[in-house]
Amino acid sequence: MNNKRLLPALGLMLSLTSLPTFSAELALSAGSTGQGDATLRAGLLSTWNKQWWVSDTGHLGGYWDAGYTYWDGGSRSSAAHSVSFMPVFTYNFTSARWQPFIEGGIGVAAFSKTRVSSRKLGVAFSFEDRLGLGVTLPNAGKLGIRAQHYSNARIKKPNDGIESYSVFYHHPL
Repeated sequence: MNNKRLLPALGLMLSLTSLPTFSAELALSAGSTGQGDATLRAGLLSTWNKQWWVSDTGHLGGYWDAGYTYWDGGSRSSAAHSVSFMPVFTYNFTSARWQPFIEGGIGVAAFSKTRVSSRKLGVAFSFEDRLGLGVTLPNAGKLGIRAQHYSNARIKKPNDGIESYSVFYHHPL
């Protein structure tokens, strides 16, 4: 290997060794749509190693969330599937044993159909909005509740949108 190729290769190796470490979590949730049909979700999370506004009350942090959701169609239609990706911001309150947090995020999702349950999405692409609250358990797992809304932001009509209300658990890997 000549020096012209060796220097970029060494630079790449050095930059990879200085990448920050991150923690990963498995995320599972079960819930219901606004129409009463079941939703099941599995995802992987990568927690940011960054904190802002650190105080005696708590701090702002967050994580990347990539997930798969199964949408039961009920008696109105067949099941649908979606994959999503989003940054999620969390405000973690300081506490001795159980640490409460609130979360919110906006991301993107792709659905297998443009009709989910009785809702007409217009296109397979949607934006995902999320609000939730929960507690960090002594074992570093997280338990909480969450509301998620999916909509195409009027890219195409119809744009009925759909919601999922769920209970979630995050388990550190």
